[in-house]
Amino acid sequence: MKTRSIISASIVGIILLSVLGVTLNSSDSTDENKIRIAYFPNIGHAIPIVGMEKGFFEANIGEQSKIETRVFDSGPQAIESLFANSVDLAYVGPGPAINGFLNSENHNVKILAGAASGGASFIVHPESEINTASDFAGKKIAAPQIGNTQDVSLRHYLSEHGLKTADKGGSVIVYNIPNPDIYTLFVKGDIDGAWVAEPWATILETELNGKRLFQEEELWTNGEFASVLLIANANFVEKNPTLITNLLDSHHETAIWINQNPVETRDIFNAFLNSHLGQSLSDDVVDIALSNLVITADPLPESVHTFAEKADALGYLGRNGYDLSGIFYLFDTNPIEGESNT
Repeated sequence: MKTRSIISASIVGIILLSVLGVTLNSSDSTDENKIRIAYFPNIGHAIPIVGMEKGFFEANIGEQSKIETRVFDSGPQAIESLFANSVDLAYVGPGPAINGFLNSENHNVKILAGAASGGASFIVHPESEINTASDFAGKKIAAPQIGNTQDVSLRHYLSEHGLKTADKGGSVIVYNIPNPDIYTLFVKGDIDGAWVAEPWATILETELNGKRLFQEEELWTNGEFASVLLIANANFVEKNPTLITNLLDSHHETAIWINQNPVETRDIFNAFLNSHLGQSLSDDVVDIALSNLVITADPLPESVHTFAEKADALGYLGRNGYDLSGIFYLFDTNPIEGESNT
């Protein structure tokens, strides 16, 4: 079935609103007994979106606690909010999660759980001849902001195949620009391809006749890698153990429900976009995008460490090395072997 047309302006509208950090389900109350959660309007963030829209989170947290949610467009925004103590938990990619941990005071930002695996692809422009890694030479490739999950994956892929970016003396030109701008350049034919997450990969493929050269999980051991993680301010976690336990119960229950109800998940996701951001995507795009990732509460620790190795090799984690010991917060009831919460 051919996917119904998507208007670029609609997609841009969604992102522009999210960039503003729209506050949803919030209260002007000064009640401190609350939990503030940040996430993105992306299909990979289906757990918090469905969890909130279906009331799963509220049901477990109870009436005595309030939930405030904020929608952002990028991991760095969410990390800055954690540092500023304006949110308590956030759903982000592995790049922001690692940087948040390494740069936070006393390594105070920690991973609580996974939220999604996979869901990123390299899409080739229909007029560009890229069929193998060697064809990247001399091409113009786009990825979201520098240092983000897709950017690290792209640059690591190029390095693995003996290619250098133009800023390093090579021939591959990399544009680090927001997803709506990637869409625009793809329309104009000003780029040869893009390494993007869902639903953007599916939009470029189905709306603009792009060719999906590969899905990123094909490059990972066991075909899986953590693409969305739930992170938190550890001080908040330690001060509110019951609240966090109840939220994590909702998180796991929502993941199970999503995997059992993909059609309703699509409807909830589109209703969320429409009611909170004023736009939605076609059902076909959401269905394909959702099928291209795995919703899971497993943080896939090995992939997080592998991602850090890739980012470090690119010089993204500083000159003095890095240490991820303690990045996974340990709960007595569900410890992650080999990690410490201290």
